[in-house]
Amino acid sequence: MYDVAIIGAGPAGLSAAIACAKRQLQVVIIDEFMKPGGRLLGQLHQEPDGTWWNGIKEANILIEQAESLGVDIRCGLSVHHIEKTEQGWHVHTSEETITVPALLLATGAAESPAPVPGWTLPGVMSIGAAQVMTNVHRVRPGKKGIVIGINVLSSAITRELQLAGIEVAGMVLPAENAVTKNASHPSQVLQSLLRISHLAPSAFIRMGSKFVKGKGMQRLALTFYPKNGVKMWGIPIHLRKAVTQINGQEKVESVTLCKVSPDGCIIKGSEETIDVDFVCIAGGLYPLAELAAVSGCPFHYLPELGGHVPVHNEQMKTPLDGLYVAGNITGIESAKVARAQGTVAGLSIVKDLVKSDNSINKELEKALENVNRIRQEAVIQFHPNIHAGREKMEQIFKEKLTIGRA
Repeated sequence: MYDVAIIGAGPAGLSAAIACAKRQLQVVIIDEFMKPGGRLLGQLHQEPDGTWWNGIKEANILIEQAESLGVDIRCGLSVHHIEKTEQGWHVHTSEETITVPALLLATGAAESPAPVPGWTLPGVMSIGAAQVMTNVHRVRPGKKGIVIGINVLSSAITRELQLAGIEVAGMVLPAENAVTKNASHPSQVLQSLLRISHLAPSAFIRMGSKFVKGKGMQRLALTFYPKNGVKMWGIPIHLRKAVTQINGQEKVESVTLCKVSPDGCIIKGSEETIDVDFVCIAGGLYPLAELAAVSGCPFHYLPELGGHVPVHNEQMKTPLDGLYVAGNITGIESAKVARAQGTVAGLSIVKDLVKSDNSINKELEKALENVNRIRQEAVIQFHPNIHAGREKMEQIFKEKLTIGRA
């Protein structure tokens, strides 16, 4: 019935489906969420040139194009197992089993937990959950909140919450524990913020960031960091304060903050309480790759890509025949990169299934160039050494193939 099954209806999955359907392949997309679009649905931000990136609008463009080409998009459907047989890939869903010769995993990313005492209270959520509530469901997570965790993702979503008219008391560090590690260390967090300082609305902040690139200057900057934080969009960013406790009886009522040293150590006797009715925890993202693990696909841990990543090459092929990957399952990057990777994956599938299509090589080459161009022009890099990580993965893929043939 289908030539291609795609798990994940985000930017990568939709783009891949379009590339396949344009060449008369029968495609089904499966996603457990109630509507297609993936991470695009929650995105709303202003680009450096002043234009607005509206994720819902971008998603609708892809959805309409895919549907016009006859792509079967099935939402609210869960996949619990995949396996390779002589008949092809069996995709076991909550309703039926679908068998296809080509399977693309575009499952995206998940948020890393950052445990804080009191985090089981109603009103505590991940920063991504707050984004979905606000931008997708149009429901405010609360009237006044605080964000625990300062990183690229939380900075972008905190701004989105503010645009929705929600008061954010500030962004603070999590108290140091076995899980938070670098996320609670002021110097490590400062380095990550310097990578997005060019997006700051204040020229003073943009200029000031240029003077603290060196480690010595960073140490000095943290030592004299303002006690009330540095404000961006009017939201205080506290690199010298951490949440040690979320308070409340039946729901979130307040948080306890403590000052921290430049090395991230709690300064005793510095406790203060801030009244809030919701808390967002931002622990970062990691590739959501459980289905790739179930398939038997080999993995490799690359911190440059965000964690354990299924082995693949730049054409989005894995060492397993008929299995492809695209988007954040291959490494944490922007939705624009994921969308471009999806096109590459789709064209790779066409190349393998439609042997008579002689034009595909040139199109695939252009699509690969487009991925590299978008990655090069990316306004925000979630991980600073993404290019090195991609090169390592390409080499690992070649080594796996060599071992397999031997």
